[in-house]
Amino acid sequence: MTRQELCDQIRIKKSFLCIGLDSDPAKIPHHLRSFPDPVFEFNKRIIDATHDLCVAYKPNLAFYEAQGVRGWTSLERTLEYIPREQFIIADAKRGDIGNTSALYARAFFETLGCDAVTVAPYMGRDSVQPFLNYPGKWVILLALTSNEGSLDFQMKVAEGVPLYEKVIRQAAEWAGPDELMFVVGATHPEKFDEIRKLAPDYFFLVPGVGAQGGDLEAVCRYGMNDEVGLLVNSSRGIIYAGDGPDFDLKARAAALEMQANMKKVLEMKGF
Repeated sequence: MTRQELCDQIRIKKSFLCIGLDSDPAKIPHHLRSFPDPVFEFNKRIIDATHDLCVAYKPNLAFYEAQGVRGWTSLERTLEYIPREQFIIADAKRGDIGNTSALYARAFFETLGCDAVTVAPYMGRDSVQPFLNYPGKWVILLALTSNEGSLDFQMKVAEGVPLYEKVIRQAAEWAGPDELMFVVGATHPEKFDEIRKLAPDYFFLVPGVGAQGGDLEAVCRYGMNDEVGLLVNSSRGIIYAGDGPDFDLKARAAALEMQANMKKVLEMKGF
């Protein structure tokens, strides 16, 4: 998916919502567990209930890989089922030496057909470059994440600047805003204005709104650019909004609440 196509979907749907498919077999409703592929059935109903309210889905690979071959099959079926207008993010957080990264890139972009993959920058440019060799595909680079442990390294100051700032500045020399995004956690709202100045034209994937306590209003106030520039993710707060037979309706209600808030912001900003 191109940048223009993504921006068009945001305007059409009045939404920049990304729904994380962190589908845990232990948490899906009991009435689905008799299905041959309970995880896929869960994902299918979530997608049916929410696809008109979001612009992206983000399967977290760990929830599928932990199930072995069965989980991989659920993932493949889910990716095939997601409507084509959706931006599909493989939340894999890969990052290895170049030849290994090249195979990861092939797996997510060719075999699975995803639009984007999350990548860890710790090993440097040659570990990221193979993911950038696919026109129309995206790298979403970890910059300032939403978890508590982000304080351990990402906030550490060396040579006068925090590590996350070095990552953003350096990575912006590797690729432009048509093929690179940054992960910036909603749990650091005080940093959004500063980070937007560092990367004015780049999209940010923003986890941490909802279950982790991030503030959508603050993210929008300081993180938006002239093309919106945000994909705000919610996983548990939407897909586990209910656990009964009407779980999909509860998921829709949670997604609709977020989309309605996004619509207000977009209209206020003139989108």
